[in-house]
Amino acid sequence: MSNIKLVCDSLSDIPKELINKYDIHVVPLTIIFDNKEYIDGVDLSKEEFYKMLRNSGNMPKTSQCTYIQFLDTFKKYISEGKEILYIGGSSAASGTLQSATMAKNDLDGEVYIFDTKNLSIGSSCFVLSAAEMIENGESVSNIINHLEEVKKNIKIFFTVDTLDYLQKGGRLSLAKATIGNMLNIKPILSVEEGIVKPVGQVRGKKQVLNKIINTIKENIGNDLSKKRVMLTYGDNELEIISFKEKIEEEFDVSNIIVENVSSSICSHTGPGIIGIVCADI
Repeated sequence: MSNIKLVCDSLSDIPKELINKYDIHVVPLTIIFDNKEYIDGVDLSKEEFYKMLRNSGNMPKTSQCTYIQFLDTFKKYISEGKEILYIGGSSAASGTLQSATMAKNDLDGEVYIFDTKNLSIGSSCFVLSAAEMIENGESVSNIINHLEEVKKNIKIFFTVDTLDYLQKGGRLSLAKATIGNMLNIKPILSVEEGIVKPVGQVRGKKQVLNKIINTIKENIGNDLSKKRVMLTYGDNELEIISFKEKIEEEFDVSNIIVENVSSSICSHTGPGIIGIVCADI
């Protein structure tokens, strides 16, 4: 049995069955919505959050994981004689990784920190690769070296059904969001060096999903059989089912993991998100 304890945060979207299978400790962010605080994934289910977001005119805020959360988590596993590998969501998008680093620096113990420079299912790919390697008895140094290689080739693309949340979150001007919504403009977004960036746009949801598929073909090709492929979505279940079927038709793919987007990520995108990531296993 490995002596490595794997820790991540709720910026990674990982199915519960895989969290349980690999005994991953998830440190949750905090969601502040209508003047109330919720622990991401604990006090509020994803489905409940989507409904609140649809029905409220207010914009939720996310609060990074705290120094104390990481200090308590790391202390627990150090006292058990564990090596700790914390794989964090992008340091460029959240101060969560900085909180973890501060906690690590105040402790005597083997704590290793890896910055995925990614978010959501993008970060999840790194966590799952590490989990599988831990299960196979690999050392922390080998795992980190492999994750650095994964980082070089990972491709993530997503889109949203409305520009309102990007505008409210300060990622888009009110004028651009208003005009874009009127013209049914759908952005194609990616994560580059840890920051969400637009990489294209088309009119209409069907067209944007086709564009994402074509972009994957241009960047990776049709053979995804040796890639980890993950999809994420909000409350748009029928759309993700259709998108998954389209991916299976268009690509040689062995397995697709589908997981709802976390409240932490959904706060910035809205519940109409659809995303895909392809990464080395």
